[in-house]
Amino acid sequence: MSDTTPGESPEAREQLAGEYVLGTLDAAQRAEVQQRLEYDQPLRAAVDAWEQRLLALTAQAEPVAPSALLWKRIERSLNLPIGQQMPGTIWWNRLPLWRGLAGAGLAASLILGTLLWTQSATVSPPTYLVVLVAPQDKAPGWVIQASHANAQEIQLIPLGAFEVPEDKALEFWTKADGWQGPVSLGLVKPGQTLSVPLDKLPPLQPNQLFELTLEGANGSPIGKPTGPIQFIGRAVKVI
Repeated sequence: MSDTTPGESPEAREQLAGEYVLGTLDAAQRAEVQQRLEYDQPLRAAVDAWEQRLLALTAQAEPVAPSALLWKRIERSLNLPIGQQMPGTIWWNRLPLWRGLAGAGLAASLILGTLLWTQSATVSPPTYLVVLVAPQDKAPGWVIQASHANAQEIQLIPLGAFEVPEDKALEFWTKADGWQGPVSLGLVKPGQTLSVPLDKLPPLQPNQLFELTLEGANGSPIGKPTGPIQFIGRAVKVI
């Protein structure tokens, strides 16, 4: 069996891998990707690369040891006898199992990690997650998350490379329901992770809009977006 899919471009494979890891594929597409991962080495490498890019997000949640009751529920959901072990290793250390669970989508793991974090904290501010996608093909390009320690700060994390013409710049915008118009959060360098303070804005809201537009080298001259939207998404409250 061939280790690649005929006619598939590297760009299409990269997009498919990103959508698989983010959990945006439907059930049929996900099943097809899982089958291909058994023999398609380039796709498997792309999926591994995406998981590594997004690993820092899951690390934001402080690890908490699950209770014995939770382990039993997980075992039942996987149709495994309680305490079942493979020779030399317990079941939750099996790589194929975790690769399969990873296919459930990064968003789900982020939500689970956030929930585990809040169980160990006495007080926790609301936390939001945004996936910014290209409007043309819905390819994910950036992830935005709120800080646990400071709800008035967000992190903007690139998921890949993005070229900007020398005479242009990416400008970061946000707008919530009831605002008169979008507010600039500053210029963004492609491929750079950065923290953006929101201390002068109202608290984050569910469905709050975030977008990156292509503007002149110094940003929009009128304080409002003038160039084409490169990436766009809305905030989802995860806890």
